[in-house]
Amino acid sequence: MKTVFVVDDSDVNLLTAEETLSKQYRVFTLPSAAGMFGLLNDIMPDLILLDIVMPEMDGFEALKLLKANPLYSCIPVIFLTSLDDAGTEALGLETGAVDFISKPFSKRVLLSRLKTHLKIEALVRERTEMLQRRTEKLQKLQDSMVAVLSDMLERRDKTTAGHVERTSIYTKILVSGMMRRGVYAEEMCGWDFNLIASSTRLHDIGKIAVSDLILNKPGKLTPDEFDLIKIHAEEGERIIENIIRGSLTADEFDTMKIHAEEGEQIIESIMAKSGYNDFLHHSKLFAGYHHERWDGKGYPYGLRATDIPLQGRIMAIVDVYDALISDRPYKKALKKETVMEIIAEEKGKAFDPKITDVFLEINGSLVEVESCR
Repeated sequence: MKTVFVVDDSDVNLLTAEETLSKQYRVFTLPSAAGMFGLLNDIMPDLILLDIVMPEMDGFEALKLLKANPLYSCIPVIFLTSLDDAGTEALGLETGAVDFISKPFSKRVLLSRLKTHLKIEALVRERTEMLQRRTEKLQKLQDSMVAVLSDMLERRDKTTAGHVERTSIYTKILVSGMMRRGVYAEEMCGWDFNLIASSTRLHDIGKIAVSDLILNKPGKLTPDEFDLIKIHAEEGERIIENIIRGSLTADEFDTMKIHAEEGEQIIESIMAKSGYNDFLHHSKLFAGYHHERWDGKGYPYGLRATDIPLQGRIMAIVDVYDALISDRPYKKALKKETVMEIIAEEKGKAFDPKITDVFLEINGSLVEVESCR
């Protein structure tokens, strides 16, 4: 049985409402807004009938308090009022009331309005739960897709084991540090840090266009080979743009199947429905711009300073840091102190000065990640 609060300072109105509604609803009559808030600590109603003109706290004040509290903000509120001017009605709707019932109210009208709004509320709740389940399902699919593609990349590029996972964690730590210090906070407003960290895992997706012989060459690359490696940034951006548009080419899809057959169903799902706009938007920028340099000497576009998307500027420092502290077939890992000196020297050259300052400040937070190598 649905629960209804009736809040009115008139005993006659409370009695009429209770007589009208009690056969179909669980009704609580309350003579003041203060009494309503007291009862809310113990009972959550499905709908509130709220008088506007009351002593101590009027209906508008009470409704504002309800909407300001996440626990109560979704409870539909219908105003009971003898005021019939357009200004009052407009203010009530702006404040969050779902309807008005004029006093003295007809029992038939009161019952009919309640039934209508409770049906609407039930439908909204059902659709919300359905959307939430769908969102959770899509999130699981997205996470699976990221895991498969990340695994595919690391199986091909055997020289960078663990790079994808570590850079994902480093990025989350760095972005959190930037936000706490107010560095590019306005640009990052609304960012989901978990989604951001997940989307970094596709920053090297363009390597599917690079030969295994070059990716896994044990020695130093020749200038021509390095030029071939460099295409992975632009290729990564293009591939993710095609995913966004739902149009991976047959060759790209076949390449993915060759290197990660277990990901076929996931990739097909991506092709069928691009439902991850934010995730793919960030992924595209991480992939396409993580080799740009603050001084304009990077690739593939040679952008300078803040013309480089923020995602690219963040990944640039994270990517280089992990490469320097990691063993590779052509070099030994550098000591962390040496790496930090290199990062500091590249401030304003390879890296965004503001992001570099934050990175140098939070470097102690990276130790636990490095211990997992």
